[in-house]
Amino acid sequence: MAKYFDVHPDNPQPRALRQVADSLREGALIAYPTDSCYALGCRLGSRDGVERIRAIRRLDDRHHFTLVCEDFAQLGQFVRIDNDVFRAIKASTPGSYTFILPATREVPRMLQHPRKKTVGVRIPDHAVARALVAELGEPLLSSTLLLPGEDEPMTQGWEIKDRLDHVLDAVVDSGDCGTEPTTVVDFSGGEAEIVRRGAGDTSRFE
Repeated sequence: MAKYFDVHPDNPQPRALRQVADSLREGALIAYPTDSCYALGCRLGSRDGVERIRAIRRLDDRHHFTLVCEDFAQLGQFVRIDNDVFRAIKASTPGSYTFILPATREVPRMLQHPRKKTVGVRIPDHAVARALVAELGEPLLSSTLLLPGEDEPMTQGWEIKDRLDHVLDAVVDSGDCGTEPTTVVDFSGGEAEIVRRGAGDTSRFE
């Protein structure tokens, strides 16, 4: 049965965030809000968390997981970025974008694309998500909470709690945060390739 945390979207309660972060350190799988939609999240090195996300979403091993980072400095520890790409990403963060980039050795192999050795990274423009990552002290391994066979993610914390109570350890509810996933931009080849058009403006990458 999942614990339920009602967290203010603009001024998240530190005590609640500490409890969620402690749960993550103990191996919890959570649902939490971002600036695009709700997401599933677990600790970076949690193999069990990865397998649980794969099972819930029915994902294969080619799926790009995302590392949700607190800031640009943290993001830079996990992906390799040249100067041109650095400027493009810096100008777009925080925001509703996921960037696919070559992974550094800091990224567990199980999270990397098996052939390309890449990983998705993002810095959300959402107070709760960034405060949670700051409290955790490391990126949050994340995947959009989009269930198999459904066109849109769930938008209400209580609905997530009701439907996924048996497969999650905690639900962080900060109200409706929309149904549109991030825009995904692949920079792994050096040039911007828009893989998915979503909540972020794509014009700067075209």
